[in-house]
Amino acid sequence: MAGVDEPVAAEPSAAFPGDPDGFERLWTPHRMAYVKGEHKPVDPHDAGQCPFCRAPGRTDEDGLVVHRGERVFVVMNLFPYNPGHLLVCPYRHVSSYVDLDAAELVEFTALTRAAVLTLRAASGPAGFNIGMNQGDVAGAGIAAHLHQHVVPRWAGDSNFLPVVARTKALPELLEDTRRRLAAAWTSTDPSDPAGPAGAGG
Repeated sequence: MAGVDEPVAAEPSAAFPGDPDGFERLWTPHRMAYVKGEHKPVDPHDAGQCPFCRAPGRTDEDGLVVHRGERVFVVMNLFPYNPGHLLVCPYRHVSSYVDLDAAELVEFTALTRAAVLTLRAASGPAGFNIGMNQGDVAGAGIAAHLHQHVVPRWAGDSNFLPVVARTKALPELLEDTRRRLAAAWTSTDPSDPAGPAGAGG
């Protein structure tokens, strides 16, 4: 039995700052920009505020550009669903798929195909989600500038995090993914059945 003058150790309590509580933390501070709506144009008709109009004016590294075509380019999604989540965008500031002219439409389709083939060669995904959201009501993050999502998918890549915490765990930095995909991008010719080297099938 402890004497009256001997200190008695306090019972561990979660009330003390810094005490472990049994939870692991996955910090995603980069998502605060998405939550706050940063990078979204205040005026959807002002191309100067559009992130998809600004990206091609930067270096590939700063703009996260993977490939530059004549009328269409491919860029990393700043808030990716999965590693390698790409966006296919026309340089021209148009909001609707039907606003693309004939030449843009051909290159838009060709670069979407090339994006799939490049991701197959670089990452070997089991499948893809490919599509576009037209308008705010359809879930478009930047409705004023057309962009097609190319999202690589793997078995088991979806878990409780997106459902419970609105968070995705990404094992690779955007800059590293961009560098890897840009290096793998070797063909945008829609008539080439093989596409990027080693990506056939």
